[in-house]
Amino acid sequence: QVPLVESGGGLVQAGGSVRLSCAVNLRPSSAYSLGWFRQPPGKEREFVAAIAWNGGLQAYGDAVSGRSTIFRDDDENTMDLQMNRLSPEDTAVYYCAASTTALPERDIHRYDHWGQGAQVTVSS
Repeated sequence: QVPLVESGGGLVQAGGSVRLSCAVNLRPSSAYSLGWFRQPPGKEREFVAAIAWNGGLQAYGDAVSGRSTIFRDDDENTMDLQMNRLSPEDTAVYYCAASTTALPERDIHRYDHWGQGAQVTVSS
């Protein structure tokens, strides 16, 4: 079974919002901190947001801080990312990831499991 599966995304107008969801098939899901990364066209994968194993702490990348919220529901084994006030610079493939660390993790190398990615395209 694929450990992480993203859904949501698609084509969004600038100024709009998008909600991405990640189905967490790792058990127990609460054993992992979870995160979102994105890879814009022609660029490196970058940190977007992360949430601690118990949901008590969150961390956000500079590009999305103040307009995004990450949250998790371990009863439903899901993690979501709500992003608002989108701009074309948010166009990227978005990946969810899981780490065995407890706290929100910004370092891409600390993640052990990855989803296959979901495309978000923001039109101007």
